[in-house]
Amino acid sequence: MDKLRNIMIAGLAASVAITGFVAPAQAQRDPAYAAARANGSIGEQRDGYLGIVSGETAQLRRLVNDINIKRRAVYAERAQAAKATLDEYAFTAGCQAILRTTRGEKYQSPDGTWQTRTSAAPVRDPRCP
Repeated sequence: MDKLRNIMIAGLAASVAITGFVAPAQAQRDPAYAAARANGSIGEQRDGYLGIVSGETAQLRRLVNDINIKRRAVYAERAQAAKATLDEYAFTAGCQAILRTTRGEKYQSPDGTWQTRTSAAPVRDPRCP
């Protein structure tokens, strides 16, 4: 059963990598999103959602919540199609999102601390596909 689950999660990872999952293109073009990502106010969490790293404001909370709601809807649809749980799909998406961070962006390490991406590969959960 564990082998089957690992194969399924690897398939989810491939699907995430190929089709993308992050907030819709509109959110990614949002100057507030781009600025918050660039200045380290927000970052990619291990669970596949955005998190606020520092400087929380009502506007930043609304932005993050909006993107996370959209991500959850995409994850739920794709998880159902892949016969996976929402949490499994979101975790795999989080692994891929952390992998795609660029230098200077924030991400959550396996121990839950916020890290700043350097030129080195990010530290990811050992369960990541």
